Amino acid sequence: MTITLSELNACGSAAFIDHLRGIYEHSPWIPERAAAQRPFASVTALKQALQAEVSHATRDAQLGLIRAHPELAGKAAIAGQLTAESTQEQAKSGLNLCSAEEFATLQKLNADYNAKFGFPFILAVKGADGKGLTRQAVIATFGRRLKNRRADEMAECLRQIHRIAEMRINDLLGVQLEFGPKVMAWSEVLAQWSDDEDGLTCAYMTDAHRKSAAQLAEWMRAAGMEVHIDAVGNVVGRYLSDIPDAKTLITGSHYDTVRNGGKYDGRLGILLPIAIIDHLHKQGEKLPFHFEVIGFAEEEGVRFRSTFLGSNAITGRFDMKLLDALDANEISMRSALEAAGHDTAAIPAIARKAEDVLAFVEIHIEQGPVLLERGLPLGVVTAIAGSSRYLVELRGLASHAGTTPMTMRKDAAAAAAEIVLLVEQRCGQAEALVGTVGQLQVPGGSVNVIPGACKLSLDIRAADDSVRQAAVKDVLDGIAAICERRQIEFSLEKVVEASAAPCAPWLMQQFGDAVQRSGLQRFDLLSGAGHDAMAMAALTDVAMLFTRCGNGGISHNPLETMTADDADLAAQVLLDFLRHFQPRT
Repeated sequence: MTITLSELNACGSAAFIDHLRGIYEHSPWIPERAAAQRPFASVTALKQALQAEVSHATRDAQLGLIRAHPELAGKAAIAGQLTAESTQEQAKSGLNLCSAEEFATLQKLNADYNAKFGFPFILAVKGADGKGLTRQAVIATFGRRLKNRRADEMAECLRQIHRIAEMRINDLLGVQLEFGPKVMAWSEVLAQWSDDEDGLTCAYMTDAHRKSAAQLAEWMRAAGMEVHIDAVGNVVGRYLSDIPDAKTLITGSHYDTVRNGGKYDGRLGILLPIAIIDHLHKQGEKLPFHFEVIGFAEEEGVRFRSTFLGSNAITGRFDMKLLDALDANEISMRSALEAAGHDTAAIPAIARKAEDVLAFVEIHIEQGPVLLERGLPLGVVTAIAGSSRYLVELRGLASHAGTTPMTMRKDAAAAAAEIVLLVEQRCGQAEALVGTVGQLQVPGGSVNVIPGACKLSLDIRAADDSVRQAAVKDVLDGIAAICERRQIEFSLEKVVEASAAPCAPWLMQQFGDAVQRSGLQRFDLLSGAGHDAMAMAALTDVAMLFTRCGNGGISHNPLETMTADDADLAAQVLLDFLRHFQPRT
């Protein structure tokens, strides 16, 4: 039986509590406390209000809520003692059909989990798309989360409870997600094309990359867009306005991935607006401006170590010298493009004129835990952090590990270790400043040889360019001092130098207004990751909308995840933004 939001708003407090009794397991105190906040303007506002009551509750009340939930495939499930909601959800993942071995595994995990944390393991077994996790996925998640600290795991349990409640509210109110499931399904389709058999890798101009481009073009055409793939590999779809001499609002993101990456990084920002345009086209609704979606061909720099190839071509800043860059197999970028049928001589003609463009907006998963920890599906980005990246080579002296005294060593790996700690120490001194050594190698290393060479990467980012530049100077000076003291030669190669890109306040305001109209509070946050919007800022004003990233905010990883509900809400906000969009005067 379903009920409408209007009926929930109008009924008495007792009826309101009774209708929502099954939303949070055996915890009617949550709707009881939220009842006074009626009327709720949207289903999203209702969900946020219930979640807020849990967040504001005492630690004991939160633990009570967690402990009110049953164990997954526990004895209660077998004995038929679960609530109707829990029974249906566990059956969705087939937990009622466990083999004897799977049941024994789950019982052992339940016991170990309870012994460590003192409360039951909570997981929204319907999964990110509502279709249900496999038993194997449930067991794998169980094992992974057993490694968490107690406070972190308690927070994750509450997040899972909110996700369960969200889906139960959808069922109660008969909510049908218009955009989210389509975006999730399309993401799965794109994920089938990979350069590697295990995991998702889609590098520039590989077979997987070209198949992904063709599929994006097909979806764009089906959505009613004019489509072409340009000379650098960008997939460009235009939804034309009926207004003569209309200007263009551009959106999009990248469809290439890092090695063994996630399904939503970049691709969300292409698929979501395609789904919106499909909706507009079916309704016969036009916008007072041309709306262009660009699937940028390359942003990650995996194959040729050159980032933002697609967006730099759009802004007219593509460096033609990069066409001679070689990949690990000594194939030039020029050869890779020509093999894919692209005319490299046409790349300069891709550049857009600033006077024809209204702005650039990008939808992206956050790739971090800020929204997740605040229980917010969406956030308005204030700026994209600038970044400096270097490759560092250290050259010491390889010698016998058993016969060389500690005081006479020129150990390149020991110098590298000191550099790693220097980066950690220096970049921990300012807010919104981060430093990472993500690659560390001892070429030709042997267990009984003092390392004579070491290679490492250096990545320093900050929202304020002066803060970043000061940190870079201190780290590079520190590397020189470490190497001099240890008698190590070193060389530096700068591979990226990107200034911070502030988002335009007039666009942020319009995104913020759309977020608030959806029933959410507006929340602003910095992007520590680089995005195509950084490059597009050279052409026009930019803005970004972040969508919550699950699994602790992890990204660039197969565990990267988001939910169909969050994708749907992001789509609704972008659609509202488009319908209310006011160009800068």
